[in-house]
Amino acid sequence: MDTAMLGRHATASLAAFALTVAVYTPATATVAGAMRGVMPFVAAHDDDPDALVPVVRDGIWLGIVTGLLGAGAVCAVPLIGLVSGVPGETLSALGPLPLLLAASVLVAAVGNSATSTLVGLGRSKLVMRAGTTGTAAAVLLSLTLVNGVGPFDGLGLPGAGVAMLVSSLISAVVAHWGLRRSTILAGHPLTLGRPHPRAVLELAGVGVPLAATVLIKFAVLGVLAIAAARVGTVSAAAHSIAVSLVSLMFTAAVAIGQATIPLMAPYLKAKDVRGLRAAVRAGAKTALGAVVLLGCVLAVLRGPVLSLFTHDPAARHQVLALIPLMLLVVVTDALQAVFGFGLIAIRNTVPSLIAFAVCYGLLAMAAVPLTALGGLTALWLALFGANVLLVVGQVGFFHQRSGRLAAPEAALGRT
Repeated sequence: MDTAMLGRHATASLAAFALTVAVYTPATATVAGAMRGVMPFVAAHDDDPDALVPVVRDGIWLGIVTGLLGAGAVCAVPLIGLVSGVPGETLSALGPLPLLLAASVLVAAVGNSATSTLVGLGRSKLVMRAGTTGTAAAVLLSLTLVNGVGPFDGLGLPGAGVAMLVSSLISAVVAHWGLRRSTILAGHPLTLGRPHPRAVLELAGVGVPLAATVLIKFAVLGVLAIAAARVGTVSAAAHSIAVSLVSLMFTAAVAIGQATIPLMAPYLKAKDVRGLRAAVRAGAKTALGAVVLLGCVLAVLRGPVLSLFTHDPAARHQVLALIPLMLLVVVTDALQAVFGFGLIAIRNTVPSLIAFAVCYGLLAMAAVPLTALGGLTALWLALFGANVLLVVGQVGFFHQRSGRLAAPEAALGRT
């Protein structure tokens, strides 16, 4: 919505927004990745509010720390743009936007501490309520603040920043309100208090590798975008559309993966390895069903869907040719993600980081030469190959690390 509104406002404003969002998006995704590390600790105490309260407080402190780091990166957008050779016209159009979005990152991080807790408690409806409320506010504010309405002329680019900040604030408030009023924590004081460094570091030990994994994925996707752009403008546009569609379908797999964490908690407490693995397999089947269904919808409605993105027949033709590969990519990505969430549930996320570093590292090195040889088809084949390797790595690591959780008596019985 902001992109569409700013595109009608001024080209320089849209360019400045794109520059800031190029840092803002990975910053918020990295913070959200770090906060996922709170989920298994919450799920372990889903029936004990007294033990859960300090976990929630420490999770908020982790959100503040990671949020400040992300906010610092967004504040540095003018400097990043200057060093990168961004035109002065774009830099002068930035205005207060980096500061507004930096504040949005910090607010979103505090909000993520609540949503991660709600997911860990299996209260996803409250998360949806917070998200839809914030999104509705963002749409309404973007429509009114960017280009104005009636006698109000609008704020232009700062209006987009205000809309995003207020949206994050509303989502965070609704999520924390739901956490305090509609869960087992109702009636328990959740004042921040002083941080407990050892407990915060324990949460970070699970969350920080996830944040690093997100950074690796974003960085390599950036390399793929550059490789596609080297082929030509049409290829760059087609690749961008394909990535957007795949990312949208992949969201379903992420949601399902997160939902498996509280379902695995009872098996983890009982050290029931068979139950843990069955829960992850159920999540994998559900995620596969979701992305296959969405893929079928895309295949059937490919014409109307692509018309929302472009009217360029050449770009549409390239995206149509990529659809089979796109479906393979999203299916393999969904599988690796669910087993990655299995590793989150058992609080062992370093293997995922290793798998991504190796598989996506190889992809980054091969992207440009492969694209030069075979265009977008070769690029997406390489992405599919990297995801296949990720599936093998994530499944292997999960089975290895979950096997170590077996109760001693069970292990003795097998011997």
